[in-house]
Amino acid sequence: MVMYEEGFVVNSRGMKLFTCVWKPVKQEPKAMLFLCHGYAVESSITMNSTATRLAKAGFAVYGMDYEGHGKSEGLNGYIKKFDDLVDDVSIHYSTICEKEENKGKMRFLLGESMGGAIVLLLARKKPDFWDGAVLVAPMCKLAEEIKPHPLVISILTKLALLIPTWKIVPGNDIVDIAVREPHIRNQVRENEYCYKGRPRLKTAYELLMVSLDLEKNLHQVSIPFIVLHGEDDKVTDKSISKMLYEMASSSDKTFKLYPNMWHALLFGETPQNSDIVFGDIIKWLEDRASDSSQRLENELKHRNDGLLKQK
Repeated sequence: MVMYEEGFVVNSRGMKLFTCVWKPVKQEPKAMLFLCHGYAVESSITMNSTATRLAKAGFAVYGMDYEGHGKSEGLNGYIKKFDDLVDDVSIHYSTICEKEENKGKMRFLLGESMGGAIVLLLARKKPDFWDGAVLVAPMCKLAEEIKPHPLVISILTKLALLIPTWKIVPGNDIVDIAVREPHIRNQVRENEYCYKGRPRLKTAYELLMVSLDLEKNLHQVSIPFIVLHGEDDKVTDKSISKMLYEMASSSDKTFKLYPNMWHALLFGETPQNSDIVFGDIIKWLEDRASDSSQRLENELKHRNDGLLKQK
């Protein structure tokens, strides 16, 4: 059985952001797992099957909707500044980790697509704070199928300064090329909390800039991670996930490439394919969650560092 709760927090810009949590009822959680959803989707509906499955596997799973996404405040589908999203997530999730009852518990991040980019930036911000990351088709580079022509990018970049919220970025319907199962495509389209329509100019610009930044700095990634990608992904570039695996400075890193699978590995695939993906995710998490002595060591190290700084 899984317990589910919803709430709101207010960010530094005075906006109400939606939060949620799924917890196993009859056992102490094996670890804490923090979700970062993708562009245009949200946590409580789109990520519900993922979170429920992981909670049933024994993890306490936390989610939140970014500004302009889902049930949070802000212009729907509008990302004015990507760093603001990262800061909001970092503050809320760090606050949960630092509660007295959560001291000593292992803390993992899970991000899909744009959420994978947020996870990598969270790890860059606080490299020793997180115990590991699950990166599902992370947005380290946009696939050629959805990236506009360089000339179009140049024009759109200039227009983004003048009309940042306009929805005029050309491109394919992401849902059609991201989600394999037709009935799940329909569910996404019928979900009133998912953003539909073309990307807003400033949003597209921010996503492009973040993906270029991550692509250039793959070697900086030091957090333990597993990166998972569908071989037929037409939204994010699978070759960059392989490069992340090869170039990251992490000593604990795993790469899984799934033949005949698309972009939305967590919620858009056939039941058989989902079983394979979640089997790999849960095994990776369980293998590392069992080493909670490492978290206690880290807690003591940070406490000692803090005392030294005060002297």
